[in-house]
Amino acid sequence: MNINATLINLYHICKREMWLHANGIRMEQTSDTVAEGKLIGETTYPQRAKKYTELKIGGSKIDFYDAKNKVIHEVKKSDSMEEAHEWQVKYYIWLLEQNGIEGVKGVLEYPKLRQTKNIEFTDEDQNYLRQIVQQIEAIIGGESCPPVIKARLCKQCSYYDFCYITET
Repeated sequence: MNINATLINLYHICKREMWLHANGIRMEQTSDTVAEGKLIGETTYPQRAKKYTELKIGGSKIDFYDAKNKVIHEVKKSDSMEEAHEWQVKYYIWLLEQNGIEGVKGVLEYPKLRQTKNIEFTDEDQNYLRQIVQQIEAIIGGESCPPVIKARLCKQCSYYDFCYITET
């Protein structure tokens, strides 16, 4: 399985969802939250489609990359999963560095909140990413799905019904 930025993001939110996603069980098409996030990403900065590049690299897709200034722009609906968002951007930076593009920076943008956050990438981040890539490979390669995490965020998850269905 090719590790991608979505799996890096999900690793920080829910390892069960990460395993399900990686193993082809996708529920995002049923989620209003996912649809709203896509709409925000597609409509908030309409000028970017012309100005910046969409970049596919290593199984991941960076929607907005400013090649001139070496800046990744990642648009998110809310900052409730900010740590996961940061690691997703750091993973993009790492991918670009692995492909010979040095000095890349990242910007997380939360248009509904009118906030931005600059993302830097350190040597410690690089070491951490190496470790979690190994952990992700082990988890998604496992035969069984990780357990339900029973968190407050589960109620908004597109996998909620899948995880919490009870059979008699």
